[in-house]
Amino acid sequence: MPTTYPETYFPVLVQTVLAVLVAAALITLSFVLGKRVKNRVKDSPYECGMAPTGSARERFSVKFYLVAIVFILFDIEAVFLYPWAVVYRELKMFAFFEMLLFIVLVVCGFFYVWKKGALDWSSEVPGAESRRTHNS
Repeated sequence: MPTTYPETYFPVLVQTVLAVLVAAALITLSFVLGKRVKNRVKDSPYECGMAPTGSARERFSVKFYLVAIVFILFDIEAVFLYPWAVVYRELKMFAFFEMLLFIVLVVCGFFYVWKKGALDWSSEVPGAESRRTHNS
């Protein structure tokens, strides 16, 4: 059993040094032994087997970002169900009502986002149909 501070962390130091040496050796070997073939096809970005068209600096629709943010938001909120399930038996009905309140708030947020049209990809601008019918 290690008794001093250096004896305790010596195995960690050895493992870290070995990991760095192995990584450096693999990178060096691939650089030394690897083939370097430069051509236009190899240097072009791979786009699922299709030839790339247009600029890589095209603008994405804001709807793409809205859906991505909403997905991440609801995905993270769903993760909070796991710790609740672990401690549910210890907290009994308190945990049930707290999680019920949490889920109600999440569902309200989902319906708000849905009604605002953030998840609707069919029209250019959310609510554009309703403005056209009121202006006619």
